[in-house]
Amino acid sequence: MLFWGAGGSDTESLWGRYCAAGGALGWGGGAMPPVPGLPRLSGGGSTAPPSSMGSRPAPRCGRALRQPSSLLLLLLPPPHPLPRSLPGSPSAGDFARAPLPASIINPWGRDRRHSRPPPHRPRSAMAAPAHFPFKKRGSLQAAGPAEVRGGSRPLQSARSLPGTPHCLKHFPVDLRTSMDGKYKEIAEELFCRSLAESEMRTAPYEFPEESPIEQLEERRHRLERQISQDVKLEPDILLRAKQDFLKVDSAADLQLLKEQHEDRVDHIPKDREALLEREFQRVTISGEEKCGVPFTDLLDAAKSVVKALFLREKYMGLSLQSFCKTTARFLQELSEKPLETRSYEEVPETPVAADAAVHPPFAEQHPYEKWDPQSMPADLGFGLKMVDGVVHVYTKQDLTDKSTELDLPYPDLQEFIADMNFLMALIINGPIKSFCYRRLQYLSSKFQMHVLLNEMKELAAQKKVPHRDFYNIRKVDTHIHASSCMNQKHLLRFIKRAMKKHLDEIVHVEKGKEQTLKEVFETMNLTAYDLSVDTLDVHADRNTFHRFDKFNAKYNPIGESILREIFIKTDNRVSGKYFAHIIKEVMSDLEESKYQNAELRLSIYGRSRDEWDKLACWAVNHRVHSNNVRWLVQVPRLFDVYRTKKQLANFQEMLENIFLPLYEATIHPAQHPELHLFLEHVDGFDSVDDESKPEHHIFNLDSPLPGNWVEEDNPPYSYYLYYMYANMTVLNHLRRKRGFHTFVLRPHCGEAGPIHHLVSGFMVSENISHGLLLRKAPVLQYLYYLAQIGIAMSPLSNNSLFLSYHRNPLPEYLSRGLMVSLSTDDPLQFHFTKEPLMEEYSIATQVWKLSSCDMCELARNSVLMSGFSHKVKSYWLGPHYLKEGPEGNDIRRTNVPDIRVGYRFETLCQELTLITQAVQSAELEPIQEEDALSVTPPPPTH
Repeated sequence: MLFWGAGGSDTESLWGRYCAAGGALGWGGGAMPPVPGLPRLSGGGSTAPPSSMGSRPAPRCGRALRQPSSLLLLLLPPPHPLPRSLPGSPSAGDFARAPLPASIINPWGRDRRHSRPPPHRPRSAMAAPAHFPFKKRGSLQAAGPAEVRGGSRPLQSARSLPGTPHCLKHFPVDLRTSMDGKYKEIAEELFCRSLAESEMRTAPYEFPEESPIEQLEERRHRLERQISQDVKLEPDILLRAKQDFLKVDSAADLQLLKEQHEDRVDHIPKDREALLEREFQRVTISGEEKCGVPFTDLLDAAKSVVKALFLREKYMGLSLQSFCKTTARFLQELSEKPLETRSYEEVPETPVAADAAVHPPFAEQHPYEKWDPQSMPADLGFGLKMVDGVVHVYTKQDLTDKSTELDLPYPDLQEFIADMNFLMALIINGPIKSFCYRRLQYLSSKFQMHVLLNEMKELAAQKKVPHRDFYNIRKVDTHIHASSCMNQKHLLRFIKRAMKKHLDEIVHVEKGKEQTLKEVFETMNLTAYDLSVDTLDVHADRNTFHRFDKFNAKYNPIGESILREIFIKTDNRVSGKYFAHIIKEVMSDLEESKYQNAELRLSIYGRSRDEWDKLACWAVNHRVHSNNVRWLVQVPRLFDVYRTKKQLANFQEMLENIFLPLYEATIHPAQHPELHLFLEHVDGFDSVDDESKPEHHIFNLDSPLPGNWVEEDNPPYSYYLYYMYANMTVLNHLRRKRGFHTFVLRPHCGEAGPIHHLVSGFMVSENISHGLLLRKAPVLQYLYYLAQIGIAMSPLSNNSLFLSYHRNPLPEYLSRGLMVSLSTDDPLQFHFTKEPLMEEYSIATQVWKLSSCDMCELARNSVLMSGFSHKVKSYWLGPHYLKEGPEGNDIRRTNVPDIRVGYRFETLCQELTLITQAVQSAELEPIQEEDALSVTPPPPTH
């Protein structure tokens, strides 16, 4: 199979420019080089390059198609193929008694015709046994069961020198690639193109859509009919299949399978191996070059991908956000010791018993009732000052009185931009893009094969669980805005009820004149009887597609901004009373459903310093709280609007209004008691606005600092995210010192606009919302998969704004194993029913033919991604949900079979093994060459 790695006139010219200078490896136009030991295959047909390749002649590969690797599909209980027989290796019958040869164990064997013979080394100088040349410290082959299962702990913290930005100068392994030295030039040219074109053109293709559902269903029905006919002819076939499913033909075959099992799946917990083998069938691929690309391309791609994962791990550890435990373990195995920026702290084991109830015990007293100001934590007396857009904390409030700065790290701006340039250059590298595209296509195909083989087993496992089904498992709406969390009929009924009960209440001030609710509606010539859903006009329609301005206007009932201010604002003449009542009604509906939860987003604009206190007073005074709801605070990117109206002097003033009140409430909670109480229920921050708006600036070292940004143009997306991340990092370290919970960054990212939004999100965000543009960036999509970054997707919202429903990549992401969940975004604009989250699941299931296991997996992902506490998740998912693989799954609570969780875990481990072992093999070659040079040659014989 041939794949064209460089495509598209834009990226091809750029990539070819520094390929010609010797900076990188380019794609050839011919067939792949022959693999030794494999026969040539002849066949008809031809392979034509994509249209974007221009006038480049198509390679004639139909008559002499070469097989890149040996593919063997084994439907056997143990996940291992039979090894290939090579010259000098034992016969098939001897494998049960003899060790595997080195050429079989090494998955990265090169073409023996072009490689140098191994140097002669005495046995004492060998670092590993002769039969396994790539066995290395920290590798999976060298790790025992205890080392694999307990090798790492959740990522928690990082430290650096006080008063200095945090830097990571060296990686633990050699990750130099052919692109080194070109990152800044490539990234800046890409940024310039995105500014000029205002759209993403970094990928020359989109992934092909899957076969139509009707064809798949027709094939499935034909297969079922054939099976039913076979069963009629042989009635006891099903009984014999169940009884003899795991039977093997001979003792020799059984011994062979056992030895292969010990060699190839040491990353699976030993106490679960037998159970997993009995539960489902696996698809295994054998061969020396299993990835289907030349070894040099694999090596370059593996080094770049590993370096990108190290960068994310660094930024997650620095800000005290979470990082995938499985990925962290594989990265740690590449170095002799953990990274200097990383320190692991054991998460205390939950006291929840395995057979405990799924409903966590909540306090009977309302958290905003009977709170004592005297019981607030003490004042630390620290001083605050924002320098170059980042808050610095000092030991004394008087900064001139010998005050020293606290040891609170933050990211270095120069290093951040260099890392961003590296990732920008990485996503247009032709060979790396081809490698990632192939791996993603492989993941999709592998999942389809898994479903074909194990769908009935997964369904049977779900049926065995008493009382549990999709309706009574926990689901979290991970992306929903508070101002539109109700449906349009709910809002209409609430407005009518308010008009009947509070007609004479003063609700608005217009030009110094107070107006009652009755007078407001009289100015619009409306009565309660006149109101209808159509009159409100808050629902999105076909006219909002790619028109974000029209969509924003839908937030105004009856097209009047005054009604939005009265009913869905927290800061107004009635102190947000109506908005609090309708939010509490939505909370009541969630509590009634018992199994649905939400993370509502409230807005902080950064126009004044007292916004946080007003928001906290609104929540505390109106007692807006529910055990089914957590809060996220979104910051709209509207600096250009406020600067045009002369409400802000510079961008640093906006940052001070957003973050300084949070620092003050952390240092001296008694001065901001309501804010201190409110922050206990806030998960993190979001950055929100129309991503499709063109950006007129490039974020680089020449960009003005926030104190000097006085232009009326809006800063770019990555500029916003860096300074939000930097200030959140310092705040998290300060709050951890005080014993308070920390925050995470979960922005809107990848819904529209240029591709570098997803690059910034990969670096600094724990989770993102939307992520639609990942479908056009195979490198980033593969990185998001390996790092298991949560993606909250809203297909109904995207269908009305940016992408039609049948083109939404959610089913594709799910099949490949990305951490995706379903969310509603704006039920006021997009949904009709009282349960918008169930409506979202219902439509997705019907359109994409999702199975019950798929739906429960999406629900489990939503809980894992959410900001609910560790104790609550222990009740919802099981007491061991932090463990890797099936050990962390409790089907009695999640209704997700261990088969599906085991498949996801094994597939992720195999992908991580593929890239980490490639890096390890590249490290060992120079070591072997140096050892060969140091060996004294034997004396000549006469």
